[in-house]
Amino acid sequence: MGGRTERVTDARERATAVLEKLAGAGARLRDDQWRAIAALLDGERVLCVQRTGWGKSAVYFVATALLRERGHGPTVIVSPLLALMRNQVEAAGRAGIHARTINSANLDEWDEITEAVTAGTVDVLLISPERLNNPDFRDAVLPSLTATTGLLVVDEAHCVSDWGHDFRPDYRRLRTMLADLPAGVPVLATTATANARVTADVAEQLGDALVLRGGLDRDSLRLSVVGVPGPAHRLAWLADHLDELPGSGIVYTLTVAAAHETAAFLTARGHVVAAYTGQSEDAERRAAEQDLLDNKIKALVATSALGMGFDKPDLGFVLHLGAPPSPIAYYQQVGRAGRGVASAEVVLLPGPEDEAIWRYFASLAFPPEEQVRAVLAQLSDRPLSTPALEARVELRRARLELMLKVLDVDGAVRRVRGGWVATGTPWVYDARRLARVAAARTDEQDAMRAYARLDACRMEFLRRCLDDDGAAPCGRCDRCAPPRFAADVSPAALSAAESFLGRAGVTIEPRRMWPTGLAAVGVPLSGRIPADEQTLPGRAVGRLTDLGWGARLRDLLADDALDGPAPDALRAAVVEVLAGWARGDSPWPQRPAGVVALASRRRPALIHSVAGHVAAVGRLPLLGVLESTAPPAPGGVNSAQRVRALHDAFAPDPALTAAVAALDGPVLLVDDLVDSGWTMALAGRALRRAGAPAVLPFALAITT
Repeated sequence: MGGRTERVTDARERATAVLEKLAGAGARLRDDQWRAIAALLDGERVLCVQRTGWGKSAVYFVATALLRERGHGPTVIVSPLLALMRNQVEAAGRAGIHARTINSANLDEWDEITEAVTAGTVDVLLISPERLNNPDFRDAVLPSLTATTGLLVVDEAHCVSDWGHDFRPDYRRLRTMLADLPAGVPVLATTATANARVTADVAEQLGDALVLRGGLDRDSLRLSVVGVPGPAHRLAWLADHLDELPGSGIVYTLTVAAAHETAAFLTARGHVVAAYTGQSEDAERRAAEQDLLDNKIKALVATSALGMGFDKPDLGFVLHLGAPPSPIAYYQQVGRAGRGVASAEVVLLPGPEDEAIWRYFASLAFPPEEQVRAVLAQLSDRPLSTPALEARVELRRARLELMLKVLDVDGAVRRVRGGWVATGTPWVYDARRLARVAAARTDEQDAMRAYARLDACRMEFLRRCLDDDGAAPCGRCDRCAPPRFAADVSPAALSAAESFLGRAGVTIEPRRMWPTGLAAVGVPLSGRIPADEQTLPGRAVGRLTDLGWGARLRDLLADDALDGPAPDALRAAVVEVLAGWARGDSPWPQRPAGVVALASRRRPALIHSVAGHVAAVGRLPLLGVLESTAPPAPGGVNSAQRVRALHDAFAPDPALTAAVAALDGPVLLVDDLVDSGWTMALAGRALRRAGAPAVLPFALAITT
């Protein structure tokens, strides 16, 4: 007994020494940190559900150091984001732990890193969950890596559960890796955002696991909600109050367009900020992260792409311009702030457009059974790439890829060189579970609405949403203490915001390449669209996701909206866009010589009024209406299916053909909404083939 006690004491002293290298002299392990480390040293499986800033990474780095000293193989950390990986590599280095990462941004280093892991010179290998089913990695690297792993870490483990707010199918592939691990290899799963249901689900997938769940209060965070009337007031409030917020921080938006609009407005008002989205280049994201870490900017205006794992201990504030659809997701994002400072501000500015954005993301959920069965049928006798499969089924790329990942996890399909193939394994569509998950999402949205109008403690509410038994009033939020922020905005900032958001006009990029795989569905089109069949770049009044025109356009073009003439404000915006197009930075190459309206089954009066107004104001002939024989497009149809439906659907009548062929300038082609862009592309192609010198697309809105 005495010998074991001495060994435990020695191990804890050694663990403390490693921790001091990570966190500084005098750092000491929390009791649950040591319980987790001790269990891992004994080869157990552990699930840590602990608040952000608790020190979950310290557990796996300390355990790694001690296991490596005992001769164990490298630690493998499955981590979701590049930002997290970069932070972890730097943190490991402080403790003398050599960490490397394999991800999509360093493909040219894979072989060298794999050789270093095999040679034993790498202590920690960080990989993204997507790597687990990359065919080359899965078949050539993963078996030997699994056989030699000394510790497996699943970071942000709530992603494993489809009950979680950020479920990622790739994470479910960890079940295979867990099953293949040699006996006695310890496993650590960590998360800060798991309610009881998600915790139970993850623990079940781990097997016999020690669950260490702590209180989720963050005593440095001061939560507030500021209610303002609309997008212009929210931008004005942000411009007025940004410098009052402590230090530097993050302004979260719900869409890419909102991030760029907000960053542009704040910059114009003299604030030093940068936009950060998933569409930014990796080098741009790295530079923006570093500028925030170095306090060179006041804020990053970011989508959720800046999320899990971003570590800036002195982050002074997190502000949301629009509410996430889940209080659990909200808790995770606000947890970026206040890790290493005594007090940090957390502010939510909800907006009426939030729910429309929630509905859009909910539309990307797992498809109905008949669509899944259609995909499995296509894959039953040969592998197909995602683009080739896309041409054969009525699912957009993002939704198709998500579905394939789930089917892969369930064993119904397998990713191989060249694409995907059905395994023949019997598969059951779990409609009841999917319905329960959808209902859980609805409940989360209801909870987020309740949070915004709450009369009681906000932190207690969030903690209860995460099933934290210790939830109690925090004494700090704007319901427990006097509010710190009023909703007032200055007239100057409001006027500037209204002017900024009132500007109309976004570019419609032309389609230049046909979708792949069209031959398989009987459409003889491939490669580049001939230049003499393309449209020119076009213009729209705005995006449906814009802070400014977005709400008005969504109301006008909603499925249940009544058809009718364009409102005066929209007619004025149309003229503004056309005037700006004529004299802006990227003007049309030649003034339109005539106007053609695209036929619309749902909004004929709206389209006719817009086309007629453009013709009248521009003193142009209204040449007619271009009819389509294609059936109405169902929602969510992908590019290949849209082209199949439309490629021979437009045939200008003789009068319209003669009119466009007689023009000495471009046709202005008017439509209500551009989604995939293929209606404009195919209609423009028909006009070009009828003799139109050029086609300039014009629409009221684009979807993204």
